[in-house]
Amino acid sequence: MSPIRLMTVEAARAAMLATIAPLPTEAVPTGPQALGRTLAEPLTASRDQPPFDAAAMDGYAVTASGLHDTSAVTLTVIGESAAGRGFARSVGDGEAVRIFTGAPTPPGTAFVVPQENAERTGDTVVIAPRDQSGPYFRPRGIDFRSGDSLLPAGVRLDPWRIGLAAAAGRGTLAVHRRPRVAILSTGEELVAPGDAPGPDQIFNSGTPSVAALAHLWGAEAVLLPSAGDHAAAIAASVAPVEADLLVTIGGASVGDHDLVKPALETLGLTLQVASIAVRPGKPTWFGQLADGRRVLGLPGNPASALVCAELFLKPMLQAFGGRVPGPRMQAARLTTPLPANGAREHWMRAQLSTTADGAWQVTPLPDQDSSLVSVFAVADALVCRPAHAPAEAAGSPVAVLPLERLA
Repeated sequence: MSPIRLMTVEAARAAMLATIAPLPTEAVPTGPQALGRTLAEPLTASRDQPPFDAAAMDGYAVTASGLHDTSAVTLTVIGESAAGRGFARSVGDGEAVRIFTGAPTPPGTAFVVPQENAERTGDTVVIAPRDQSGPYFRPRGIDFRSGDSLLPAGVRLDPWRIGLAAAAGRGTLAVHRRPRVAILSTGEELVAPGDAPGPDQIFNSGTPSVAALAHLWGAEAVLLPSAGDHAAAIAASVAPVEADLLVTIGGASVGDHDLVKPALETLGLTLQVASIAVRPGKPTWFGQLADGRRVLGLPGNPASALVCAELFLKPMLQAFGGRVPGPRMQAARLTTPLPANGAREHWMRAQLSTTADGAWQVTPLPDQDSSLVSVFAVADALVCRPAHAPAEAAGSPVAVLPLERLA
C-alpha cells in the first residue's frame, strides 16, 4: 500500500465527504418516530392555519355596533360557537354569540368580548364599554397560509418542527434512512464494561462512547464483537457486516499490534486518508473496501477517538442524512492564555461560559492528555488552534466547536 501524505483536517474531511451521498428516503409517522430524522422533502402548507378566524379567548362574538366607547350595550344571545363546532349563521347588530377559545367566529364578527367584560342574564348579555386592546380573535392564516414553505429539505426534525408538520396536517414525513454504522474495537488490553479485567487490562470506554455519539447523531449503531489483535479475526468480523460505514477503534497506528489496515487490505481496502495533521488523532484514517463500504479508522485513545468522531464521523452522518455537514464553529474569548501551537491543528477540550453581558468565553481544560476520559466528561466544547498558531493572551478570540451535551 503506497504511503499517502499527512493531510490537513479540512482536506481529510473533504476526501471523506466526497464518497458520501444522501441515503434513500422512507416515510415515518409524524410523531416520536420522526424525532431526530432528517427531512428529505420540503414541507409546504396545504391550507391556512387557522383555517378560519378563531376566538383567542372565551367570551362573546359581536358586530362593530355591539361595543360602545363609553356606555354598556345590551345584546341578545342567539347561539354558541365552540371549538370543533361552530355557529351555523352570521351574528347581526343587536346580537351576540357565546364563543370559546379556538372556536370559529361567526360571519359578521368584529370583536370577541372577553367574558369578564360581559354579564349574562338568560338570553341577554350586557357588554361593558369597549376594551381598547381587542379584538381578541386570530385571523385566518395568521400562523401560515396555504402554499407557504414551512420546512426545507435537510433540516433535522425536533419536537417543534414535528409540531409544525402536524399543524399542517401531514400524517407522515419523508425522511432519509438512518445510516447503519458498525463499530469494531481492537486491542488485547480491552475488556467490556461489566466484565472482569485481567491484571494488564482496562475497560473499553471508546466503543460505548463512539456508539452513543453515532446514535445521538442519528445513526443506527451496531457493536461488532471485539477482534483483539488478530488480523484474521478482524477481517472475519468485518467481512459479513452490512453497513453504510464501518468504524474501527484502535489499531490505527504503525506498531506491531496495529493490524486493522493490514487485515482490511485482504478485503480490498483502498485508502483516501492515511493520517491527519491533527492533535489528538494523527493516526485517524479513512478508506473503502472492494465492495464500496467506507471505513473510518479512529485511534484507540478515548479522547483522540472522540475528538475525531466530532471532526469526521459527525459530518459524514450529516451528509448521509442530506444535511449540510459541519462542524459549525462559533467565536469565544479565552479566559486564560495559551502557548504557541505546533505543526498540527490542535483541538482542546474546554468549557464554555458567558460573561455578565452575555458574551461567550472559553476555558481550555488544563490537562489535554488523550487518554483521559474524565476530562472529556466535563468538557462542553473544543477549542481549535490552527497549526503554528502564535501564543494567545487571555481575552483573545478563538474558534470553538460546542459539543452536543445533554442537559
